[in-house]
Amino acid sequence: MPSTWKTSKVRYLSAAAGMAAVVVGGVAIAPLASADTSASFTAPDAEERAKTFELVGKQTSIADIDLGRTGISPGDQRVIHEDLYRDGEKVGDHSVVCTYTQVDPAALQCLGTFSLPEGQFAAQALLHLPAPSYVDVGITGGSGDYRNAQGFVRTVPAGDTERHFTVFMKR
Repeated sequence: MPSTWKTSKVRYLSAAAGMAAVVVGGVAIAPLASADTSASFTAPDAEERAKTFELVGKQTSIADIDLGRTGISPGDQRVIHEDLYRDGEKVGDHSVVCTYTQVDPAALQCLGTFSLPEGQFAAQALLHLPAPSYVDVGITGGSGDYRNAQGFVRTVPAGDTERHFTVFMKR
């Protein structure tokens, strides 16, 4: 890969891949509104199903894969791994793969998988570059405690190798 590609696109790819990062963990908040008015629906059930989570992702590895034509072309990928932290304590990890679907203007399809003690969680987004200051990434499924997860994650970059995540989840 030419060094100009690395210099001009690495920052955008890092931001884009970080935008695709979706994570779970943590702190319960007030329940989401529900149309369920059956007798079996109670406040504790609502609180268990609707949560907001705050985590920090710290990048541990990153690789660019130049497939096909030299330089950026459809199919090229960026692969990122991050450790996930809550209140300064490592609680899991996360991997994301972003694939270029278009070069000019740039668009990437990003798919992420996140692993926490409660289970795994997945999300995806189609990102356009340059990346905005935050991206909302759709939750696509999970396993364990996250097997019925729905919602989105607001992802905000905090430098070149750190991301702040707020997960809005209904499960």
